[in-house]
Amino acid sequence: MIVVDNLHKHFGGFHAVDGASLSIEKGSITGLIGPNGAGKTTLFNVIAGVLEPTSGRVMMDGEDITGLPPHELFGKGLLRTFQIAHEFHSMTCRENLMMVPAGQSGETLWNTWFGRKRIADEERALRAKADEVLEFLTISHLADEKAGNLSGGQKKLLELGRTMMVDAKIVFLDEVGAGVNRTLLMTIGDAILQLNKERGYTFVVIEHDMDFIGKICGPVICMAEGKVLAEGTLAEIKANEQVIEAYLGTGLKNKDKVGA
Repeated sequence: MIVVDNLHKHFGGFHAVDGASLSIEKGSITGLIGPNGAGKTTLFNVIAGVLEPTSGRVMMDGEDITGLPPHELFGKGLLRTFQIAHEFHSMTCRENLMMVPAGQSGETLWNTWFGRKRIADEERALRAKADEVLEFLTISHLADEKAGNLSGGQKKLLELGRTMMVDAKIVFLDEVGAGVNRTLLMTIGDAILQLNKERGYTFVVIEHDMDFIGKICGPVICMAEGKVLAEGTLAEIKANEQVIEAYLGTGLKNKDKVGA
């Protein structure tokens, strides 16, 4: 589904992404790991159109999407979440979800004057879908709660819910475990697995929690210093000498500590 070919992103003399190449298979849940500063989030930002690459190419379903802005990629079904949730804190959880779909009738002045019934019908349908999503994520009891009052884990669930309000094809999740307690993290993991199996979502997940990666991810890609260092199963990655050196610089004797 996604092919990244020799991608570079430079900030002055700093090469945050330095010739990274990788492929994401349709229907997979791919883990992206690596030490801090490896270039993982910058790679996400370039793929998702938040940053323009210095050079290289990104393909989606055979189409060159390099440098397309986020709203165009959103329309193609490519979505991403952020390490720090970007909720509308003064709006309720339900309202946060209802805002997601683009091209709503109420967004045009003409329809606010002459298309009120259409707007009302559309809002009823959006409200029903938002409530269905909240129920799926086991946070329906928070539907009328201001999003800014949620815990870190609940905000991550809400961000995942926003991807369910549109026809997402591939979702890039940036550190879903950051600031999340173990119980909620497992709830998030279960939701990701269910969306993958039942709705065909493809996921790419940045995460430092190796137990979480092991639970939900098939292929795992490890980055270091802006490059793709290794690809394979989690067991293969944890046994890879280059990966161990990137994390610890101490060789195979500490291989079980990768990702700790």
